[in-house]
Amino acid sequence: MEMKPFLTTLIIGLYALASSKALGQGRDTTSVIQTIEISSGKIDTILVVRQHLEAPNWHRDGFLILNGGGALYKLPLVNGKLSLINTGSVRRINNDHGISPDGKSLVISNNDIDDPSPKPYKSALYILPVEGGKPRKVTQEVPSFWHGWSPDGSRLAYCAERGGNFDIYTIGVKGGLERRLTNAEGLDDGPDYSADGKYIYFNSYRTGHMQIWRMLADGSKPEQLTFDGYSNWFAHPSPDNKLAVYLSYMSDEKQKHVFGKDVKLRVMDIESKSLRDLTKVFYGGQGTINVPSWSPDSKRIAFVSYIVK
Repeated sequence: MEMKPFLTTLIIGLYALASSKALGQGRDTTSVIQTIEISSGKIDTILVVRQHLEAPNWHRDGFLILNGGGALYKLPLVNGKLSLINTGSVRRINNDHGISPDGKSLVISNNDIDDPSPKPYKSALYILPVEGGKPRKVTQEVPSFWHGWSPDGSRLAYCAERGGNFDIYTIGVKGGLERRLTNAEGLDDGPDYSADGKYIYFNSYRTGHMQIWRMLADGSKPEQLTFDGYSNWFAHPSPDNKLAVYLSYMSDEKQKHVFGKDVKLRVMDIESKSLRDLTKVFYGGQGTINVPSWSPDSKRIAFVSYIVK
């Protein structure tokens, strides 16, 4: 199926800059990797580095995983020293990656430039050991961008373009047939499972403004959760299933989640649906919290802010 020009433009606008190498091109970027305590708002800075890093995942053994320049890095919370994770021949990794519920595996989204598809960006999902190793391809169609791992470890949730629209899909960790969960016009993105596996939280443009939604894990009963003037993205439920943290752009970014904008983190009480600001406004956007970044004890979350010259 030949893609319409507007769809090609949307794909490029949303994802062609997904790798930190592209995002930092032509810019002097400093990444500030931080954690914030949910209860107090206290921020600790783990690393300040003149390099474009993105999308921290928090491992139970006390380190973060981030991407940058098509590669993956390990960052211990205690000493803030980056080390490269071996991903074999897969070296065009974007900022949609994460850790399995048992802590033993990683899922990554990689731009497969050799894929025969005519689509402008060819992200596919792979799984590899958390310590590094040879990745195993999971999805066969492109583009696919990972965002959630089911609590039982059996399925992956991701955003994908199929037949001219971006929707949410799931697939077994061993591959096979993918399952489409949404079919609304406009972008559905950022699917992340609740800790009990009952819901998938996501962001959607189906109302003409980007807001946070959730649905049952089978795709039924979609429910809108935010209704404000921010552009809201990437809701991540906490491991204790009490809160969800998400990213809010101060400006209406339509269907884009670009780098280099004024943003803040907000937190939702899952039971009451009440909202509050977690941070003040800072410079970030794409790469700040694309993926799950909660501490295992649900007390803190990791994120990235930026300084650009």
